[in-house]
Amino acid sequence: MVSEESPLLASTTHEAIYDRFVPDHKRWIVFLVSFAGLLPMFVSATFVPSIPQIAEDLDSTHAAVSLTVSLSILATAVGSLVWAAYSSFYGRRLMYLWGMPFLCVGSCGVAVSTSLRSLLFWRFVQMLGCSGGIPLGAGVIGDIYKLEERGTAIGVFFGASLFGIAVAPFLGGAAAQYWSWRNLQYSIGVWGLLEMLLMYLSFPETSHPGTLGIDKLMHRRWIHITWVNPLSSLWLLQSPNLFAGMIAQALVLITDYVLLVPMAYTIGVQYGITNEAIIGACFLPNGLGNLTGSPIAGRLSDIVVRRWRKKRKGVWIPEDRLRATWIGGLFMVPLSVGASGLITTYVEGPIGLSLNLLCLFMNGMGVDFVFNPIASYNVDVMHSRSAEATATSTAIRSLIISAATTLVIPSIERIGVAWTNIIAAVLALIGQGIIFLMIHYGDRMRASVDDSLKAEENDR
Repeated sequence: MVSEESPLLASTTHEAIYDRFVPDHKRWIVFLVSFAGLLPMFVSATFVPSIPQIAEDLDSTHAAVSLTVSLSILATAVGSLVWAAYSSFYGRRLMYLWGMPFLCVGSCGVAVSTSLRSLLFWRFVQMLGCSGGIPLGAGVIGDIYKLEERGTAIGVFFGASLFGIAVAPFLGGAAAQYWSWRNLQYSIGVWGLLEMLLMYLSFPETSHPGTLGIDKLMHRRWIHITWVNPLSSLWLLQSPNLFAGMIAQALVLITDYVLLVPMAYTIGVQYGITNEAIIGACFLPNGLGNLTGSPIAGRLSDIVVRRWRKKRKGVWIPEDRLRATWIGGLFMVPLSVGASGLITTYVEGPIGLSLNLLCLFMNGMGVDFVFNPIASYNVDVMHSRSAEATATSTAIRSLIISAATTLVIPSIERIGVAWTNIIAAVLALIGQGIIFLMIHYGDRMRASVDDSLKAEENDR
């Protein structure tokens, strides 16, 4: 078990495993997985602005078509667990190649849907196909970058992925306003096909030799299909550290949704914005914050790891990486979401709108300053099952956030924007408090994990 007395693992063999790919090849791999990680965010966020047009085309209601949002969350949770679990057995590359056809077929199915029932079915298939992008990407980066470098790479990866949440509503709104939601879905299918071709032609298997389940089989057929229970990954949350990190991420990430989900009802109403494309454009500062803050946060977490290791004369403590979160979790996130609520309520005109856009940018940066070090920390402590740890965290976090976001608009209607945002700010502070507890008591929390998980945590 890793403790403050444990020496840093730095054997020649261990370091050499990360030198299989030259730096330029590593950067290309990060580009590929970032491209794939952007897909689920983009697919999910472009759909929401299209709901009114879809409801009209299918002769349905807004509420009925909105069921696809909940279904998308379910498909993302299920798909993340499935692709991650099978990647530990068959490898990252094969799971990317298996998932993309689901996305392509599902997107075309959504585009040609003529009834709500067919729309729901194909939407599930579509989201199932692209949902492996985040956990597989985190696993790939853990495969190719060593401890002191992976924070920066994961920062770039999550920055590109989260940027999809911000830019997609603008593109989805513009498509609904000026083009066609069906053509947009065809375009997503083409994107998935392009990604599949890129993966097939230039993406290598990154899993460490001998670590895959299929490598350990004594007798193997030419086409070998083995059942892997995707729900087994959920047992990783027995680790108090992984569970606490997941809760902290969820509490901080809720602030993003508190600002973005009711945009049309808050900033749109207060500042008289009714055009769907313009409302979608208001999401862009948050995305720019993600794009800017994510690599900075990742690099900062690597710097913190190196400094604290040097301070301890070579001893590595996993929780050191979490010390990079306090700037975002203690200041940027709670201040930005709280200020946005007060500004929306009391400041009118262009000044109020400009200040709100600044708050959105700060919130995008602040969330990444918390989210990314925790994501890197999960890879650090659960290295050989990093994709599964990320998938489990993503799945449960998605369910928590989906439940929380259903309360946002009712809360705004009942107590107002200011108080709703202040509550979100308090939740973010609670999340940062959990992180501080992890920093100070992480070794004891890890000591309570059973032997199977201890073996995983020792393999970074």
